[in-house]
Amino acid sequence: MEKIYLIGDLARLSELSIDTLNYYLRIGLIEEVSRSERNNYRYFNDQTLAQLEKIKKLRLKKVSIKEIIREKKNGTL
Repeated sequence: MEKIYLIGDLARLSELSIDTLNYYLRIGLIEEVSRSERNNYRYFNDQTLAQLEKIKKLRLKKVSIKEIIREKKNGTL
């Protein structure tokens, strides 16, 4: 069964700040899987967590954000 995460959970598990995750959301590197109509919370899944791990590895290798965005658009991320 797939797990669902709030942004704070995602930040803790990925060891990235909420600010970084919000930035990645703004530029389209990650996407929410759904949003609560009641409280407007954004929800994420295991796939998002896996994408963040790939992004972190690429950033450690000094790959630019622009290149990572390009890889995502090409479907290689």
